[in-house]
Amino acid sequence: MNNRTDKLNSEFKRYIAEILTKRVKDPRITEMYTVLAVDCDRELSQAKVYVSIYSTDAERAAQTFLAIRENEPFIRREISKNMHIRKVPEFNFILDTSMAYGQKINEILYDIKKSDNDD
Repeated sequence: MNNRTDKLNSEFKRYIAEILTKRVKDPRITEMYTVLAVDCDRELSQAKVYVSIYSTDAERAAQTFLAIRENEPFIRREISKNMHIRKVPEFNFILDTSMAYGQKINEILYDIKKSDNDD
């Protein structure tokens, strides 16, 4: 990646997080989430947006993610108004489950340690 793309990725990440937090009024977005990263292609036609959702309720987390994905056109319009760039990429939201995976590994390790101490 070049420096310009890195800067745009950073700006997109900041704007997307701000728009989701302050301007999207979708009642399905009930869970806590984080925009982890944005990865644009060189032509600025597509961008992967990695989102992590923190929830103990899988159904509510799925609804939150769906609502975020369905608000993509609104997010693009808002970014177009604010960033003053020639072309705003299409954002492909990707659910990042590495936090949940890490939490599951921690729970397994805790259970193993607990069972070793019980013996």
